[in-house]
Amino acid sequence: MTRASAAATSPLHCELDHLVVTAPSLQEGSDYIEQLFGIRPQPGGEHPRMGTHNTLLQLDNGAYLEVIACNPEAPHPGYPRWFNMDDAEQMRSPRLTTWVCRTSIINELLLQLPGFFDSAEPMTRGDMRWLFALRQDGTLPYTGMAPTLIEWHTAPHPASRLAPSGCQLQALRIYHPLAQQLAEQIAPLQLPASIQCLALPEGQPAYLEASLLTPRGLVCLR
Repeated sequence: MTRASAAATSPLHCELDHLVVTAPSLQEGSDYIEQLFGIRPQPGGEHPRMGTHNTLLQLDNGAYLEVIACNPEAPHPGYPRWFNMDDAEQMRSPRLTTWVCRTSIINELLLQLPGFFDSAEPMTRGDMRWLFALRQDGTLPYTGMAPTLIEWHTAPHPASRLAPSGCQLQALRIYHPLAQQLAEQIAPLQLPASIQCLALPEGQPAYLEASLLTPRGLVCLR
């Protein structure tokens, strides 16, 4: 049996890698997180291929939170940016836009999620290298409610390079009118029970909600 055919029939374990907060600017996004959590994300770096830059905050269990914005000093890449960041309405204010899961077999995993992504593309930030699942038009499956996928090719993991923040992710809730369908499609990823898909009435906009213990107590990030 080939690796691809095995992937099509076997459960594939993933781990939560990071939460993604998009913002009109890195300053505004970092200020937003600092006001909520009582701690400021630390400088990250630039993503040359996408014309974006970020700040980062360590969470528990090897995960982190990323604040990402378009880099005003970088040219537009000439194709849609990731995380649907060319959507002006989405970028009006900081928001929890999507979540990212890590795997060591990203291309096989794409076979388990038909229609979610077009390909896994190489990315860089400083000395870090990884593959990232993308759609050519820059949009996100289930408008960001489904996980995006990453395969790291650099060690150690970025979370281990960050200063302790005292922040712990308690739960990630995904609210969507097609919650049951989404849950069934991502079931092969074997994600933890703390990640839940919850139904909304038809016609209501989907959203993410993360509960975190922070220096300011329990915070709900949406």
